[in-house]
Amino acid sequence: MNKRIFPRLVPLALVLFLASLVQAQESLPSLVKRVKPAVVAIATFDANGEALMTGSGFFLSPGQVVTNLHVVRGAARAEIKTLDGKGKVYPVNGTLAVDEEGDLALLNVDMPPQPARVSELARELPDEGEPIFVIGNPLKLEGSVTDGIVSAVREVPNSYRIIQITAPISHGNSGSPVFNLKGQVLGVVTVKVTNGQNINLAIAAARVGQLRAGKLHPLSDLAAKGKGDVAESSYRNGLDSLWLGNYDSAVGYFENAANKNPKRADAWVQVGYCKVKQGKSQEAIRAYQQALQLKPDDADIHNKLGDAYYYAGRLREAIESYTTAKELRPDNPETFYNLALAYYESGNQLMAAAEARTLQRLDPKLYEKYLRETM
Repeated sequence: MNKRIFPRLVPLALVLFLASLVQAQESLPSLVKRVKPAVVAIATFDANGEALMTGSGFFLSPGQVVTNLHVVRGAARAEIKTLDGKGKVYPVNGTLAVDEEGDLALLNVDMPPQPARVSELARELPDEGEPIFVIGNPLKLEGSVTDGIVSAVREVPNSYRIIQITAPISHGNSGSPVFNLKGQVLGVVTVKVTNGQNINLAIAAARVGQLRAGKLHPLSDLAAKGKGDVAESSYRNGLDSLWLGNYDSAVGYFENAANKNPKRADAWVQVGYCKVKQGKSQEAIRAYQQALQLKPDDADIHNKLGDAYYYAGRLREAIESYTTAKELRPDNPETFYNLALAYYESGNQLMAAAEARTLQRLDPKLYEKYLRETM
């Protein structure tokens, strides 16, 4: 009799277990309610008190708000407004950290101590097709929620990624957090790129995690940066095109920036990256070599040079460049992925397996990608 009953209990237990998982999953309205208090509206003003721009941001830690740099650049004064309850307005004291290339700023807010309302940064990049939602202040409509999916994750040299999303975005959303369905911040929306294309972009959370609070600087310090600098202007125009994946346009701007300032290593790196995307590996190699003359100990540049050699079919030199990158930065999973793949392509299965084992320990998700590509 027991033998007849037992098999029926197993599927029943499975059904109950799955039901408990469904019940445990947080609904979107509940999730929005939980994370919304960490999001803020931002308003900026000139020296005469005239309104300049509105944007969005979120608390990275108590009294510290992340937003896009272009939201506060040129402002004499700024303030934030919280989104919980009726909302409260607090003045911005200045910036604690600025990431020019990542278009990020860490603001210090003059507010009394209160229970922490901070956002958790996601540790991993999202998958294409992953559901997301955005909370921000488009067109001064404070606390608006939009949802969508991740369309693509695009690499930009100098250690960060751009996330393309389908969630509707408007002016005022600059600096908005992009959340996954765990309530973690995947990235920061930027509406800096506006050339008529309906492409919505966010800077991945890993770049946000690199912001380190330092000395307090007034907002007015940002106003003069980059003015009259042709090389800087060309470089930023190149970034705008690069974020959209327009490599043909971007490379012209970056080459102009490098020619105007030959000692600017990051411009040479971007030239090399665009040349690889254009299929011009030999020109990419020369550009990366120029960058390495300026920064010989930069692991990321050695990695990129290895990529150029790899796509040029020069596997031995690719492995040499990746190995140098590994020695300079032994904790970077991407380097071990590159090395494992290069060894595999060269026919050295033993070394490929050794590098893959380290990759598995450092980044299981990237290791799975390696397995898929070598099966």
